[in-house]
Amino acid sequence: QRSQAELKTRTDLLGRLLYLGASNQSLIESRLPQLMRRVGGYNIDALIPDGNGGSGCWPGTKSNPAHLFVGSEGTLGLFEEIELKLSPIPTNKTLGVCHFKTFYAAMDAAQHLVTLGPSAVELVDRTMIDLSRDIPMFAKTVDLFVKGQPDALLLVEFSEEDQLENIRRLNELEQMMSDLGQPDAVVRAEEPAFQKQIWEVRKQGLNIMMSMRGDAKPISIVEDCAVDLKDLAEYTRRLTEVFTRHGTSGCWYAHASVGTLHVRPVLNLKKQLGADALRAVAEDAFAMVREYKGSHSGEHGDGIARSEFHRDMFGSEIVALFEDVKRMVDPKGLFNPNKIVHPPKHDDRSLFRFGPEYEDRVAVHGSFKTGFDWSAWGSFSGAIEMCNNNGACRKTDVGVMCPSYRVTKNERDLVRGRANTLRLALSGQLGPNAVTSNDMLETMKLCVGCKACQNECPTSVDMAKMKTEVLYQRTQRFGIGLREKLIAYMPHYSPWLKKVPWLANLRDQIPGLPWLSEKVIGLSKDRRLPVWEGTYQEPANEPQTNRPTVILFGDTFNRSFETKNLYAARQVLEAMGYEVIEPKPDNRSVCCGRTFLAAGLVDQAKKEAARFIETVMPWIRQGISVVGLEPSCLLTLRDEFQVLLPSDDATLLAEHAYLFEEFVEQALQEENMVLNLQPAKCSEVLVHGHCHQKAARAMGPVESLLQRIPGLKVSMIESSCCGMAGHFGYQTETAKESIAMAELDLLPAVRSASSNARIIADGTSCRHQITDNTARQAEHVAVLLAEHLRKD
Repeated sequence: QRSQAELKTRTDLLGRLLYLGASNQSLIESRLPQLMRRVGGYNIDALIPDGNGGSGCWPGTKSNPAHLFVGSEGTLGLFEEIELKLSPIPTNKTLGVCHFKTFYAAMDAAQHLVTLGPSAVELVDRTMIDLSRDIPMFAKTVDLFVKGQPDALLLVEFSEEDQLENIRRLNELEQMMSDLGQPDAVVRAEEPAFQKQIWEVRKQGLNIMMSMRGDAKPISIVEDCAVDLKDLAEYTRRLTEVFTRHGTSGCWYAHASVGTLHVRPVLNLKKQLGADALRAVAEDAFAMVREYKGSHSGEHGDGIARSEFHRDMFGSEIVALFEDVKRMVDPKGLFNPNKIVHPPKHDDRSLFRFGPEYEDRVAVHGSFKTGFDWSAWGSFSGAIEMCNNNGACRKTDVGVMCPSYRVTKNERDLVRGRANTLRLALSGQLGPNAVTSNDMLETMKLCVGCKACQNECPTSVDMAKMKTEVLYQRTQRFGIGLREKLIAYMPHYSPWLKKVPWLANLRDQIPGLPWLSEKVIGLSKDRRLPVWEGTYQEPANEPQTNRPTVILFGDTFNRSFETKNLYAARQVLEAMGYEVIEPKPDNRSVCCGRTFLAAGLVDQAKKEAARFIETVMPWIRQGISVVGLEPSCLLTLRDEFQVLLPSDDATLLAEHAYLFEEFVEQALQEENMVLNLQPAKCSEVLVHGHCHQKAARAMGPVESLLQRIPGLKVSMIESSCCGMAGHFGYQTETAKESIAMAELDLLPAVRSASSNARIIADGTSCRHQITDNTARQAEHVAVLLAEHLRKD
């Protein structure tokens, strides 16, 4: 309940705001751009008496003061409640991918295409097409909807309720493109799945652009200027000339239908030359926008980057009104100061993340020899600098990133927090030897190495590798403890321990030993360890027949604890007509080195990688693939091997390394293989994806393969990391957080599943976390498929 005095104060404030709008109506209407996309300054036109404020208008006026706060960037106050007017999500859509030989032709065509009434017209330019083709997760999709070598694409979507109407408009689009001199230049997408694939590439536009490595980065200064559609072609042509004049270029994408295209000049702001170019580009671009009566801030707000230019764009009188509004609503200047009004210079290098002394500091404090090869990023510091503080990792609802933050809500336990800590450490701002300090170890402690940031972060910050590098630097300085040695060297001693599994399993059978292991080793007494099994009978070292051959990579975890998964995979592959082999250099099977990486023993992991590559390359060169069951192990061949031992052999191995479901599904689709399966023996399966599977975008084949079982309902669990993450869940100091991560989504979903549903999880750690905390048995996909093989 509000007091009468507080209500009177608020009423008085609204009265003064409305008076400001009414007394300056002519000025406001003459100076603010008349465009749909414009958020520069404050929306003071919401205060004029003849406005178009909709249902939220102040009584007796057409003003809606609530609109003043939209786009105010937290400079005027905090919201307690927000009421939104929602639009229904369209149920029917069609999509036309329009190809243009020149970028200018695409921009000129936009004003004509919008007359067909599309719900979206989005641009993808040549640079983004080329970058997308270099990214494995997008390459196949791009080849499906991009024909030839267009200089630009416009994605035109229709979303009327009647699908026949959408198809009719798609036909009209083809005719219009022909009339515009672009015949046979539309790729039709009428199937929802195909449309989703295309839109995913466009949605990842910022990720694709920001994945650029090196000191020069796409800088957000003129990325959302807006102009009238009739001026779009000339504006983009002239802005391209501005970039060229200042020695840079830009990648264009986004909202062609409303004249707001996103483009960022590529500049190195570590150098004064880059800062000078930043100002020059901004001044030239905004002068041009002003000439077209456009908006210099169409969508993303002003911040420090654009607030400085309000006086040029709107004039001193409007800026004075902005200052009046700020003074009325926030008289003490508490809310987000120095944005929109009274801003600093946007190119003040003291405000830059990389100040004038940054490079010299990194040269001193970040000159150590690294374990990984970071040359793809320029350097270790270059990889860290991929984080631009966008905060996409602060998610709490969808996706995997960032599981530790979801539990603690602590900035330190976030990808951004860790990256910033590393950047400060490498630039000497946290004191000497900060990278190997206990504080840094504490910062990295709750990172589970899920790799979600590699996929979900717009700039693909790879915190999993960075944590490994930090652990490597610590092992170089301090060595490692007993627990880490036991974990790291498991692949070496497991062949011997499997001969006496009863001895290995004593820890959880004799009272008092769990307590002792916690005190002496640091393994939580509250967690049961995996149960060791007997010796795994490996397949032959080399082919014995003329059948197609595949290498089944028997990882340490499955061959030590769940041999049934390997046997099941062999059954399925052999049923498809493959001969399964497992090359073995000596009395110990090949290993990916994952356990060594987890302990920071990068040099030992390199030895395992070299041994693996040397063993399998004779077969890989013959076109034989490696198939693995454990995502964290198999995907190490495609990921970490490339920075452990970068070479042509490592690259070739990565191209021939498949998760079990990827290989089987591809063989069924492309190699004319057959897999005869019985009708489902259960009503439903719930599938939890391993974090590394999700990061590699490898869950599609899992779902597709399971759907081949007749009558089986496949439900994918929307979850973050299971929290087990190898030995993370067994550590005394992180066991609690491990369970908390699982309780976010995964464990509640499993507990709510029907008793007849089967639980599928490819990850060894995932299966143990599920079984230990729900009493439900989780299985590998291979086991379910083998169970459903037809016997006839």
